Amino acid sequence: MTAEALDPMDRLLAERACERIVVDFVHMLDLGDPADVADLFTDAGFWEWAEGDRRIEGRDALRSYFAGRPADRLSRRICTNILVTVTSESTATATTYFTTYRVDGHTGGFVPPRAPTQVGHYEDTFRKVEGQWLLDSRSLYLAFAGPTERLEAAVED
Repeated sequence: MTAEALDPMDRLLAERACERIVVDFVHMLDLGDPADVADLFTDAGFWEWAEGDRRIEGRDALRSYFAGRPADRLSRRICTNILVTVTSESTATATTYFTTYRVDGHTGGFVPPRAPTQVGHYEDTFRKVEGQWLLDSRSLYLAFAGPTERLEAAVED
């Protein structure tokens, strides 16, 4: 079945399921257990930085990679302009803009405002596996980026 032949309600449900994965991904990184993002991917799914040589492939490798996030990292990601395109009854793509605020060395309390660490977009592919939509790939593209600050240095400014 082609995307054009999909029932409008099926298309809407597919779009919403894929949007939910986008939101769940950043929520798990910021407020949950970062290793859990691996569960949003297909078994052979991958996450990559489009520029550079960082590509993590497969659920186990993804779980290990995201579990390695520093325990004292405070981050908040803001995702907007989530544009999902259903390409068939079991595949879809999406482009999502994101902004990341992040510091390391956080031990509690609020952090004074600062510029974002990253601004860019994700390009995702999704696949429906046994009735569940999952990420098949996520590629990260940065338009603006800088190093993650250590909070101690940032507070002294």
